[in-house]
Amino acid sequence: MEKTIELRVSEDGQRLDKYVAQMVPDLSRSRAQKLIEEGLVKVNGGIAKPSYRVEVGDQIVVRIPPPEPLEVRPEPIPLDIVHEDEDIIVVNKPAGMVVHPAYGHRTGTLVNAVLAHCPDLAGVGDARRPGIVHRLDKNTSGLIIVAKNDLARRHLQRQFKRREVKKVYVALLEGRLEPVRGVIEAPIGRDKKRRKRMAVVKGGREAHTEYRVVEYFDSTRSRSHTLVEAQPKTGRTHQVRVHFASIGHPLVGDPVYGFRKQRLSGLQRQFLHARTLGFRLPNSDEYIELTAELPDDLKVVLEELRREGRIT
Repeated sequence: MEKTIELRVSEDGQRLDKYVAQMVPDLSRSRAQKLIEEGLVKVNGGIAKPSYRVEVGDQIVVRIPPPEPLEVRPEPIPLDIVHEDEDIIVVNKPAGMVVHPAYGHRTGTLVNAVLAHCPDLAGVGDARRPGIVHRLDKNTSGLIIVAKNDLARRHLQRQFKRREVKKVYVALLEGRLEPVRGVIEAPIGRDKKRRKRMAVVKGGREAHTEYRVVEYFDSTRSRSHTLVEAQPKTGRTHQVRVHFASIGHPLVGDPVYGFRKQRLSGLQRQFLHARTLGFRLPNSDEYIELTAELPDDLKVVLEELRREGRIT
């Protein structure tokens, strides 16, 4: 079904494609450019170019056509399987892999790989993301559960909804975080100024993250870092990243919420790894905990920091 969005410009000077991408959630700039070029974005009733500079009072109408039918095809991509039984498969997802196909990422996803491993997954839940009951960001590594049948999917969804699933992330933060244990309780919603980002906002959805400091680092380059274990009790988009950024300690390497353009040992992503998952098995209701060790790119960062000096 086609969607129509009407916008009124309150601040001028910005390119039309950039403005539309910022104001329409989940619309990339390249996608905005394509819509403009196809005549699906009108300014004051007329056609405009992506480079048009918006002016205060402009009325912009964006027509977003329904998504093209997406056939999710199996692809023989290697998987790091941590646990598998007749109901579920738990994978240690590498950084750089998208969880399910979407606009701009139609192949090479976790779903494509799991479908090749388990063809029956195709009929479980949503056709675009079969078996998926929770997600990880593209550049977050670690454990993710995929349900093999609808009974397992519903069983797992109930556990996530009731906050019964134990999730432990390992994150490296900018600066020295104190105290050594704490709780961040701050509502999260769409950033009103930059629509592609999430933020702590008044009226946002409840979000609760507990943390424990594992290690402090102080380098010869006058920078401090803190290694933490974080347990998000809720499941908001980018929750761990947003919460730590909101208290002045963004994740190292985070291109969206970080405040430094630094690279430790060539790190090309945010330092965030979903290390532990604890949940009840759909078939037996037995509680299990699974763990995935840090990947090599994150280990290298810690080794570098330890060589430079450590505060205990």
